[in-house]
Order: sequence, then structure tokens, then C-alpha cells
Amino acid sequence: MRPSALRTEAMSQRANKHHHLIRTDRPARDDLSPKDRLTRLTQKKMHGIAFSAYTKDQKPGDQLTETQINRRLGILARQFNWVRSFSTTEGNELIPRAAKAFGLQTLTGAWLGRDQEKNRAEIDQLVSLAEEGVVDIAACGNEVLYRGDLDEGALLDCMAELRDRLPSHIPIGYVDAYYEFEDRPALVTASDVLLINCYPFWEGCALPYAILYMQDMYRRVKRVAQDKRVIISETGWPTAGGAFYGAESSMEGALDYFLRAMEWATEEDIEMFYFSSFDEAWKVASEAGEGAVGAHWGLWDEDEVFKYAKLA
Repeated sequence: MRPSALRTEAMSQRANKHHHLIRTDRPARDDLSPKDRLTRLTQKKMHGIAFSAYTKDQKPGDQLTETQINRRLGILARQFNWVRSFSTTEGNELIPRAAKAFGLQTLTGAWLGRDQEKNRAEIDQLVSLAEEGVVDIAACGNEVLYRGDLDEGALLDCMAELRDRLPSHIPIGYVDAYYEFEDRPALVTASDVLLINCYPFWEGCALPYAILYMQDMYRRVKRVAQDKRVIISETGWPTAGGAFYGAESSMEGALDYFLRAMEWATEEDIEMFYFSSFDEAWKVASEAGEGAVGAHWGLWDEDEVFKYAKLA
């Protein structure tokens, strides 16, 4: 059984990292209603989405099935070009294969933690999937440094092994909060592509300033990226569950953040994976430390209903 620390989100919460900007987000460029903006945004496919296949009463450690993966990917494939998955075991290895069948490109991650035997299985399976031709970008771990599961040296060793074993045309990277790349030049050097999680919510940023803050997170990494490709591997806003300092969850606020984030990504040609696809109730009781808010990051609810259909 995988420990409950396996999670398909990245909080980027950090002590003493609560920034407060002094000017509000720029106004919309036109007077379109949220409904019209949503329609305009979804008329064309957006870049990417972080994918969770866990349904009601499931949690990491449970075996995923091809049926549930195909059902959910069928929903996402109508709106996105890329899908990001977080693990290569316990049925998660089916995700990149199914995604390719739907015409999606894949950011496929090996989940790393403190269990070296499981780390080995994850890496070996990621290599196998890449050799099958179903991996477009490979992620060696997700927030391992943030959680303290591996130190930087051990992570760099994993990345070097993966780079050596993967086909040379497949870029590799590591996913973590944006500031880890600012603080660790060796991590930047080891990465073909920088995969950064940007969460204004988890740094207590109030909604009116959140998009400006997220853009600043991205640009701060661009400055240290050594001219490498930078991808926002996660960003989002919860629809319910409470507040974190000045950041408050709400359906209306989440829609506003989604619209502004995706509009910016489209206008500026930013590669962005929105977090997340579907709500996951298991996170409330997990060891991830999110509490009630952890279950409410999806664009779709647990019943696979698009949350903003009525609100917009």
C-alpha cells in the first residue's frame, strides 16, 4: 500500500513566505461576462491539466482501472492538449497509455518518497513507459524536497540515472515549488525543463493579487532558468474548504482565478497545467496537511460534473 503522503497536488506552502502585493490585478481587457469568458476560453483546447483518476471511496494505494481512467480522460481530452500524471504504479501506468489513445500529450511522473524499493519500481516503470513511446516529458519526483523525503543529493542521483536511461529526445525535470529552483542552482542544471508549482493560495495571497503573484513566481524562475524551458506544472484555487491567511476559498473566487490564469497563459503562450481535474475527498484525511480545503481543487466534482457550468 502506498502511504497516504502520495498526493496529486503541490501546496508550495512555506513558513515566512507570505507575500503581499500593493496593487490589484489588472482589469479584464473587455466587458465580457464570466460565462462569455469561459465560453471563449474553452472554444479552443487549453494547454494542460493535472489528472486524478481516484473516484469516491478511493485513495492512493488502491488499484486504478482502465475503465475509470478512460472515462475521465474522455472528459479532459475535449478541453486540453496535455495531461499530467503523478505515478507509474498501482494502475497509474495506464494513464499515459490511455492518454495517447485520446490524442493527448503526456507529462508523466515517477512518484518518489522515502521507500527506496517503491522509488525503484516507479523509476523502472517510467523508463518502460518512455520506451513504449507514451511519455513526452518525464518528471523525476514531485515535491520530494518540500516534503523532506529525499535530500538534494539523492534526488540529483535519481535524475542523473533517469537522464541516462531515457531516450535522449524526452526531456526530464523535477516538480516542486517555484522557490526551490531559485535556491538550488544544481537542480536547475540537472533539469532539461523546469517544472514549477505556483500556488498563491498556499502563501496566503488574497485573490485580487493572486494572478500578479503567480506571474511573479513564474518570472522569478525564468530569471534563474539558464534559458531552459519553464512549465507551470500546477496552479489553481480551491472552491471550498476554508481560508489560509488572506486567501479564501470559494466557487466564485476559483472561477475568477481559473479564468485569469488560463487567459494569461493563452495570451502569453505559457505552458501551464491547471490543478486539478477532479475533486478528491481522500485528501481531507491524508497526511498532506491541507485539511478540508484539500478536497476541493477540481474543475469537476467527484461526480464528474463541471463545477462552473451553472455559476458562469
